[in-house]
Amino acid sequence: MDSYTSFSYVYDTFMDQEPYDEWADRVCDYLEKYGLPRSEKSGSEENIVVDLGCGTGKLTQIMADKGFDMIGVDLSPDMLSIAQERKIESGRDILYTLQDMRDFELYGAAGAMISVGDSVNYLIGDGDLEDMFRCVYRGLLPGGVFVFDFKTIHLYRDVIGDRTIAEDRGDCAFIWDNYYDPETCINEYDLAVFVQEDGGDGTIYRRFDEVHQQRGYTPEQLREAAEKAGLEWTAMQDADTAREADEQTERVMAAVRRPL
Repeated sequence: MDSYTSFSYVYDTFMDQEPYDEWADRVCDYLEKYGLPRSEKSGSEENIVVDLGCGTGKLTQIMADKGFDMIGVDLSPDMLSIAQERKIESGRDILYTLQDMRDFELYGAAGAMISVGDSVNYLIGDGDLEDMFRCVYRGLLPGGVFVFDFKTIHLYRDVIGDRTIAEDRGDCAFIWDNYYDPETCINEYDLAVFVQEDGGDGTIYRRFDEVHQQRGYTPEQLREAAEKAGLEWTAMQDADTAREADEQTERVMAAVRRPL
């Protein structure tokens, strides 16, 4: 069963509490501190930022509003369709491309890449992380930085694992059943989405089902994969508090750089 098909069209409704503006500010702090200086020349490669796993383009749009030349990469046609609609409404010049973050190519190079909202955790196969980092290495300018976040094993195992989460927004609702496997560190969640429709004689709710899988990682696993791909591990912090990450951290934000 494909992920992010029907759920794509209610994704922003259920994710409206996510702090996208805060994420964007922290990403920009990382880019300013560890990345290449932005060029004064419009359209230069230094100003290009690639958003991997961009989804519906919410963060991509915010970064474009901050003056970056944005490219969004995602594997879901449905999510990209919504991102494209958002782009048209805003009038921003954003390029969206349907590609796998484990095997993507750019027409040129970028000054930076970002991936926020645990897209990295969808890379569940052995070797997936290194494949992604190799693509990042090839796509970055020398000195370019990749800023990303990921959910930790602690979050899956101790916080959401083997729990059921449900939410009702009136015109749509979901039930999210989690199943965590401590041997593989893979968290599978069975998602049932109910969307209100006009049934002619009255209101009905149409049900859609999707299965998602995410894998919990340690910072050491991310660092090893990045360094195997030729990238330098640069920085790491708790993504929610901006403090030093520890055993209770649920989401980590990190940065790696392509060497000069």
